[in-house]
Amino acid sequence: MQNVKEKIILGIDPGTTVMGYGVILVKGSNISLLQFGVIHLSKYSSHELKLKKIFERISSIIEEFGPDDVALEAPFYGKNVQSMLKLGRAQGVAMAAALTRGIPITEYAPKKVKMSVTGNGNASKEQVAAMLISQLKIKEAPKLLDATDALAVALTHHYQAGALQMSAKSWKSFIAENPGRIK
Repeated sequence: MQNVKEKIILGIDPGTTVMGYGVILVKGSNISLLQFGVIHLSKYSSHELKLKKIFERISSIIEEFGPDDVALEAPFYGKNVQSMLKLGRAQGVAMAAALTRGIPITEYAPKKVKMSVTGNGNASKEQVAAMLISQLKIKEAPKLLDATDALAVALTHHYQAGALQMSAKSWKSFIAENPGRIK
């Protein structure tokens, strides 16, 4: 019997009001959802407290699931410099939580994530969520789409790793090796 390699991926959708996270388990060609949700940050009065909470929650998720990789959505360009600075700090703190444990991190542009999951780089958050609900057999749609955005980042990381390590010689062998990616 062949030894099936397992990989746990933590996806993060950085935010300073709500930060989404999603954890998937990849076992061979099977992808299963371990957990997803959001970290509510609006109740904290200062940016410093928000950063502390991000570090603590991401650290606890890492401790609980022991991901092999962490994937983050890169901030997109915004007009408000202060907002971008705060978002960059939030992302940096999440990255630090992974890096202090020696977990590799990868960033993906929002368009890349949308393209990877839906086939459309301009897809809406709702379209991304609908695709993930179908693909990962999520029973109940989350109230906040930051959670599905984070799952999309984790899934993108898996797909990108697969693209880099693609060994299929033909479409037939690709389909046989990746039944979960075909609809």
